[in-house]
Amino acid sequence: MEFDVNIIVTTFPLYLRGLGTTLQLVAIALACGMLLALPLGVIRAMEYPWLGRMVGAYTYFFRSTPMLVQLLMVYYGFGQFKWLQAQWDAENRFWLLFREPYFCACLAFSLNTAAYTAEIIAGAIRNSPVGEIEAAKAMGMSWSLRMRRIILPGAFRRMMQSYSNEVILMLQGSAIASAVTLNDLTGAGRTVYARFYAPFEAFVFTGLMYLLLTFIVLGLFKLAERKWLAHLRPRGA
Repeated sequence: MEFDVNIIVTTFPLYLRGLGTTLQLVAIALACGMLLALPLGVIRAMEYPWLGRMVGAYTYFFRSTPMLVQLLMVYYGFGQFKWLQAQWDAENRFWLLFREPYFCACLAFSLNTAAYTAEIIAGAIRNSPVGEIEAAKAMGMSWSLRMRRIILPGAFRRMMQSYSNEVILMLQGSAIASAVTLNDLTGAGRTVYARFYAPFEAFVFTGLMYLLLTFIVLGLFKLAERKWLAHLRPRGA
């Protein structure tokens, strides 16, 4: 068996379009997920009785069920409700978004990564050094000022390595977007396979592109760690 490079060269624009779709989905999901996870993580760390339990239930659900199932529930499941069908018939612009695979994928991915990120943030906040918090209280800082100036900056530094794993998992997990007809990177590989009946070339090249993206993500986080975690590196003699 030989690897037919001509298939990759011929379909390379298709892979580039799929790559663009994948990067957009992941970027939007991570951005929206972080915006949602930040207040949820704070609530989870502060252990407010009712709010904490609600956030815990949310994170438990999304961390305990496959992301593919979550995506299919959003894209196919909601459409069975009569009230949503009525909104579609009335051409309500907001609810019509649930007929769009791109929006459903962004929503499902955002909710999923928000659950994981909220727990990462909560854990980083709980590990805040007690001395820093006591010093901030001694200086008369309010709760919000302590959170903004002391706790959250330190938490973001501590969670960097854990969050890099979440970004990589989100990147790899986005491969399921093709299940709702989106032509992402994996969808491009499926299209090449269907067109040329060459699964080896189609999916090996798809895997190599995911490998390259993972390598780039790891490199970016390494650069960030060198900048923001420089104080943790051992000093030379």
